[in-house]
Amino acid sequence: MTNLPIDPDRIAAHNAALTRTLSEDYDALGQRLARQGLDIAAVTAQVAAFTVAIPSWGVGTGGTRFARFPGPGEPRGIAEKLDDCAVIQQLGRATPAVSLHIPWDTAPPGELRARAEALGLGFDAMNSNTFQDHPGDPDHPLSYKFGSLSHVDPAVRAQAVTHNIACIRLGEALGSKALTVWIGDGANFPGQSHMGRAFERYLASMQEIYAALPEGWRLFSEHKMYEPAFYATVVQDWGTSLVTAQALGPKAACLVDLGHHAPNVNIEMIVSRLAHAGKLGGFHVNDSKYGDDDLDAGSIDPFRLFLVFNELVDLGESGDAPAYMIDQSHNVTDPIESLIRSADEIRRAYAQALLVDRAALAGYQEDNDALMASETLKAAFRTDVGPILARARLDSGGAIDPITAYRDSGYRAKVAAARPAARGGGGGIV
Repeated sequence: MTNLPIDPDRIAAHNAALTRTLSEDYDALGQRLARQGLDIAAVTAQVAAFTVAIPSWGVGTGGTRFARFPGPGEPRGIAEKLDDCAVIQQLGRATPAVSLHIPWDTAPPGELRARAEALGLGFDAMNSNTFQDHPGDPDHPLSYKFGSLSHVDPAVRAQAVTHNIACIRLGEALGSKALTVWIGDGANFPGQSHMGRAFERYLASMQEIYAALPEGWRLFSEHKMYEPAFYATVVQDWGTSLVTAQALGPKAACLVDLGHHAPNVNIEMIVSRLAHAGKLGGFHVNDSKYGDDDLDAGSIDPFRLFLVFNELVDLGESGDAPAYMIDQSHNVTDPIESLIRSADEIRRAYAQALLVDRAALAGYQEDNDALMASETLKAAFRTDVGPILARARLDSGGAIDPITAYRDSGYRAKVAAARPAARGGGGGIV
């Protein structure tokens, strides 16, 4: 790591002022956990080993369907996106891999890999994009307005399949091991498309993509209840995603975006069911109030995030470990700050889930003691695991208080001076 964006001495100075207080808080929490038969050092080690990928598009300012208001110092391309991702990893130490979105991030693989390695980063799952047109791109001359992998025109389907395979080939050169496929295909009016035939065309296209997977790769099918197809989305729920993964084969699994469900859906039960079927592939982590809001993880319902991780911890280490990636739209915050906070909140939920007294919980469940079973979960959720998260960061070279360290570093002002201001405009995510 030769090109770290923030001077390590600055981080060390930041930590020096906070280390004593952290040690006191950590020791106090350790004594409390010891009374419960828990070893805080072991929990800290598990938390430190847990990581989540950053989406390359997440370091840019997001937007709504109506408008986008750019922030200062927005990255102009994948090289600057990687620089911003390196800041998040350097301070938070929870996000060592970046998930690329193609063709937004298309670049020579040698250049991508060299820059990432210099910044101490690797690459996670590849993400294809056939939910919008790419004007001027010779690889996408046909429009996806009426669908991609399920389009009635075989030429459009072939274009979308070819694009996904190209994503796989780029990922091979970068050391990635997975491809995530999300499509916006569907209908906005009853009768617009034949639901059965559209799904059959989608499956046939996915089978072509699946056949191109290298050894050791996984293909993640991602569902979304609505948007941009509001009447009937081709892959609209976890059941359709499961049918897809089962039809494709052992390398295929389901990806669960926490915002892609109807309000109040029991997501932790979906996690349990997909795991039972052996098809839980990974997560796009965010939070929501009304729909696919793509808010910072844990900003609305941290208890739901904890319950998801409670299921994951309960499942143990059987099978392939799920892949984790943050997927957010930062409309009014500094994206770097939001991503640092989200990674910390994801680890917080995981740490709290590690504290659940599973023997006691199982006993209460067998006795049908609803209140005490609930109280057992709440006891872990109420525990302030902040000292564990901070110690995990400190021990791996990160910042005890990463957002404060980021603001004190002056990084945003520095890149704002170097990168031309982006113009506002219409809607869209990044």
